Amino acid sequence: MAIIITDECINCGACEPECPNNAIYEGGDEWRFADGTAIKGMFTSKSGLTADANEPQEPVSNDVYYIVADKCTECVGFHDEPQCAAVCPVDCCVDDDNWRESEEELFAKKDSLHLII
Repeated sequence: MAIIITDECINCGACEPECPNNAIYEGGDEWRFADGTAIKGMFTSKSGLTADANEPQEPVSNDVYYIVADKCTECVGFHDEPQCAAVCPVDCCVDDDNWRESEEELFAKKDSLHLII
């Protein structure tokens, strides 16, 4: 599954630098597949979104920090737990019940976002 940031977010920004996939953005900021990843050119995400990796995408939220589900791997392959949840002072980084993925799928997503050396 992916992680979401709830409305209880106080916009402290503690989560943003912790994400190894650069999947967390400040409310109102556009996001790109290329941000913090090795993706170049056209890319099709698990959700079916096809876009140029450098093309700006609409913000998921305009009010609070948000997580792009297509880039979130719950820190699988990087850390033992989602780092956004670990550092959030108000516990508003929670599982997204609408976006379920197995550990195998999360590893595959990680591999699609980053160069495998």
